[in-house]
Amino acid sequence: MADESEKNILTRRGFLGVSSAALAAAGMLGVESAAGQDTKAKSDQVASDPGPTNPPLDASNRDSYIPPITDAGGVQTFKYPFSISHKRQHEGGWSREVTQRELAVSKTLAGVNMRLTAGGVRELHWHTAAEWAFMLYGTARITCIDANGKSFVTDVKDNDLWFFPPGIPHSIQGLGPDGCEFLLVFDDGNFSEYETVLLSDWMAHTPPEVVAKNFGVNQQALANMPKKELFIFQTAVPGPLEEDRRTAAGALGPSPIDFAFRTNQAPPTLRSKNGEVRIIDAKNFPVTTTAAAVVTVKPGCVRELHWHPNADEWQYFYAGKGRMTVFATGGRARTMDFETGDVGYVQKTLPHYVENTGTTDLKFLEMFKTSYYQDLALSEWLSHTPPELVAAHLRLDKATMDAMPKDKPLIMPGA
Repeated sequence: MADESEKNILTRRGFLGVSSAALAAAGMLGVESAAGQDTKAKSDQVASDPGPTNPPLDASNRDSYIPPITDAGGVQTFKYPFSISHKRQHEGGWSREVTQRELAVSKTLAGVNMRLTAGGVRELHWHTAAEWAFMLYGTARITCIDANGKSFVTDVKDNDLWFFPPGIPHSIQGLGPDGCEFLLVFDDGNFSEYETVLLSDWMAHTPPEVVAKNFGVNQQALANMPKKELFIFQTAVPGPLEEDRRTAAGALGPSPIDFAFRTNQAPPTLRSKNGEVRIIDAKNFPVTTTAAAVVTVKPGCVRELHWHPNADEWQYFYAGKGRMTVFATGGRARTMDFETGDVGYVQKTLPHYVENTGTTDLKFLEMFKTSYYQDLALSEWLSHTPPELVAAHLRLDKATMDAMPKDKPLIMPGA
């Protein structure tokens, strides 16, 4: 009987103990559940925006509207869309620019987007900054003379580019059937298309008797010269390329310098199922002092975590959608979304990536005010550092360490 009583006591104690534990656990779960619901409610409340909003703008800038939890501190805005730049319209075409005045962080480079009709001319001119250009659409004829006065005339099409050093006079003209559109990049963040040495403007501001003496004619022969700048104007589509080359060459002959680069005729620096990169700098385009990379990232893939040790990076997105996080000193980071027509900017040495968040190829240009392209990748750095040291920093196991890329892939696949 004593044994049975003890057994019953133990059973009751066990039941009460288990019941108490179960009740406590249930209570804890209830508290945790309530806390979770409360946190979610607070999170939803924090993310809400009951006041006036701009839904289309918010939708295209989701990482600014609701930043990732990894963003921190203040990082200067590094995006500006050409779509809201002032468009300067003329008979024969238009132009618009993104400079340091529009994008304050962009101190080393500025960009101009220009359209010329068939026959439309960006008049004879030169700049105090170097001009690097990338054809976005159609065909154009470009002309210049080199430092020895020898002529260069050629036609360019989609993805071709050209480079004119400071002070080299040149022109651009749209060809048939529908002219052209292109991007110009200048190695001065404060550059402006409004401050260019134009042939018509120069002549209009030089005493006519001096111009007459210079040309060896009387002043009456100059009566029809423009009284102000032309900038962009309409005229007839030029004739055959070879004829223009022959007449421009004259007695001096053509320039030995090739101011144009046929991008698609050169092999890509890297090509994989994840995308491709074409690096163009003084190694394969000797005349340039502006380095560039033409990048294509497939949907879901990412231009790997990296940085550039020798120059700021100016970007132009010309197809697709993506996002970029720039990590700055002092534990600061900011993520912004990009789409066709946007300009991005990353200051020298700051780590970043570019991810394709769309369903089509993401295409963009990386531009640098330097003759030679340089970048360092996170995977490249870590794979060439003693693994024990890396593991001690990041607390990674051997399998993860072994999985890291060892050959600088540039573009990584999606998850």
